[in-house]
Amino acid sequence: MANNDELANAAAQGNYDKVKELLHNGADVDGINSFGRTPLQVMKMGCPELCRLLLQHGADPNRQDNQQIALIHDVAREGFLDTLKVLIEVGNADANLRDKNNHRPIDLAKQHGHLDVVNYLGNLNPAD
Repeated sequence: MANNDELANAAAQGNYDKVKELLHNGADVDGINSFGRTPLQVMKMGCPELCRLLLQHGADPNRQDNQQIALIHDVAREGFLDTLKVLIEVGNADANLRDKNNHRPIDLAKQHGHLDVVNYLGNLNPAD
């Protein structure tokens, strides 16, 4: 678990070089930290290249926490369009994944006024 915490902490800090080093040395990309979360779930949201690195090493883009929230919900709610694009285009994240309140990422983006995210997700699902 210590190694899982080290990778998750580096991801949370947006430390690309440390994450890359740890992955190169065999750290589990989907390892659960002492808070029950993976590096992708805790990564600094404004770091699309870090997201890309984790996904390229096999991180699960659709893993949900105990509130059924995945990174795609967080980045849509917070308006991180670049990271959202990486999740979908590199990681094949499910743009219609629902959280425990039955909200999809587009619903969260609408609630928080992130029109660029709403437009991007809307183009993926024209019925929205």
